[in-house]
Amino acid sequence: MNYCSSICSSIITAGVCKENAPKKERQPFHFDLWLCLTLQNWILDFGRPIAMIVLPLEWFPLNKPSVGDYFHMIYNVVTPFLLLKLMERAPRPVPRTAVHLCIITFVMGASIHLVGDSINHRLILSGYQLHLSVRENPIIKDLKPASLIDSFELLYFYDEHLGHLMWYIPFFIIVLIYFSACFSDSEDQEKMPLSGWLLLGPSSLYYWYLATEGQITGLFLLAFLAMFTVRIFQKCKGLAPDSNSSFLFYSFSVTLLLVSLWVAYLWDDPVLRNKYPGLFYVPEPWSYYTLHIRESH
Repeated sequence: MNYCSSICSSIITAGVCKENAPKKERQPFHFDLWLCLTLQNWILDFGRPIAMIVLPLEWFPLNKPSVGDYFHMIYNVVTPFLLLKLMERAPRPVPRTAVHLCIITFVMGASIHLVGDSINHRLILSGYQLHLSVRENPIIKDLKPASLIDSFELLYFYDEHLGHLMWYIPFFIIVLIYFSACFSDSEDQEKMPLSGWLLLGPSSLYYWYLATEGQITGLFLLAFLAMFTVRIFQKCKGLAPDSNSSFLFYSFSVTLLLVSLWVAYLWDDPVLRNKYPGLFYVPEPWSYYTLHIRESH
C-alpha cells in the first residue's frame, strides 16, 4: 500500500513540476526598434547631405556647423542608444564588455567622420569634385605650398578610411553578436510578420547606400559571410532563427543583390574606374551624382 502511494505521489509531483517548468517563449519581432533604426538611418545619415544641399547656405555660414553636422551629432547619440536597446532584447545573453567596447569605438569613429565630412562638404561648395582624387581636384592641385595637399590627403584618410573603419567594424560586430543570439531550439519560432517585410525594402536600400558610399563593400561581404556561416552552423545544431534574425539576414541578402546591380550598371564608366582602381570596384553614389547628374544641369 505504501509502495502504491509512493508511485502515485511521484507521478503527481512530476506532473506538477512539468506544468510549472518554464516554457520557451517565442521572441516577438522588434518592430519599434527596427522602425526607429530605419528612420534615423534614412533621415540622419542618408538625408544629411541632401539637407545641406536643399537648405539655404545663408542659414549656415561656412565657418559654423551646417545642418548636416547637427544631423550627424544626433546620429552619433541616437544610433548607439538604439543598438544598446536592441542588445537588451537579445533572447540569449551577449558579451557585454565586447558590446560596450564596440559602442565606444563606434562613437569615436563616427565622430572622426563628422569632422572630416563637415570640411569635405565645405570643399564641395568651393568646387571640389568627388569623382576625382584629392591631388587631381582643380581647387587643390595648385595649392601653395605643396605640403598643403598632403594635409588634405590626411583629411581624406581620416574621413573616408579611418573614420569609416572605426565606425562600421564595431557596427557589424554588434550586428553579428545580436544575430548569433537570436537562435533557439524552439519548434514554434515566430515567422517574420508583415511589418518586417514592409521594412525590408527601406532597410536593404539603406545598407546598399552604407556599403557603397562608405566604401566598405569588403567589410560588408565579410559580415554577410559570417552571418551566413552562423546561420548554417546553428541549423546544423538544430537551432532555428527567430523573426529578428531572419529580418537581418534577408536585409543583407537584398543589399548584396543591390550592390551587384550597382556595380554592373557602372562597370564600364572610365572616370569612376580611374578613381576606384582597387580590388572592389564599387563607386560612391555621390561621386556618380557630381559626375553625371550635377554636371549635366
